[in-house]
Amino acid sequence: MSRIADTFARLRGAGRVALMPYLTVGFPERASTLDLVPALESAGASLFELGMPFSDPLADGATIQRATQRALENGVNLAYCIETVAALRARGVAAPLLLMGYYNPLLRYGVARACADLAAAGGDGWIIPDMPPEESAELHAAAAAHGLDLIMFVAPTTPDARIAEIAARASGFIYIVSLTGVTGARASLDANLDTVLERVRRVSDLPLVVGFGISSAAHVAEVARIADGAIVGSALIACLEALPAADQVRGAVAFVADLLTLAPAASR
Repeated sequence: MSRIADTFARLRGAGRVALMPYLTVGFPERASTLDLVPALESAGASLFELGMPFSDPLADGATIQRATQRALENGVNLAYCIETVAALRARGVAAPLLLMGYYNPLLRYGVARACADLAAAGGDGWIIPDMPPEESAELHAAAAAHGLDLIMFVAPTTPDARIAEIAARASGFIYIVSLTGVTGARASLDANLDTVLERVRRVSDLPLVVGFGISSAAHVAEVARIADGAIVGSALIACLEALPAADQVRGAVAFVADLLTLAPAASR
């Protein structure tokens, strides 16, 4: 059983929702991720989405774009992101670690090489928002060869036939985009989110994790009633932006701990 599958099985058995923070590797400072991830794991985070900085983050809103630019200025690239995963494992982090980002850096690095290096570092998979299923064969094969999961996306606008196609290629979990548009904190989630989840469940028994727009304990509690996990990105990045350097880890810990305060037992 993969680390991701084991995590969801354990949480489901305990009646808990998975909380998956997003952190841009190298933000706010080049080595910040090495301190933030262990602290947030201790605060209750179950998995981590680690952003690989890229110059054209087309799925991201202004908050993550700023973090990405800062990380690029700090000299972060794909090789450093993989090194960060290895360093986190060396520090005792047990939670699944997935690299999230755009396909261009993987192509330049070499898809097979990237998968081999991420697996050797102790990583668990890839989240690539600009890779449609029709173009996923090379990465899918390389990831599977090295025991990595490849996370696929379903949006509210995805037709049923395409959901089935995506589900056939997905592993680990399926990323449910909660709304149309780019990342960014929102006041409320889509009223039809439960309908999207029901459509996906007809064709897949993988865990369903909701992202985009989740920014509060109330949002996490809402997701916990209908899905297996919640991803929080822009709101956490904004929290870090607002804090002085000396308070960033402590503030992020308080923010993540608060996100779980209203979550009921998972319904599934």
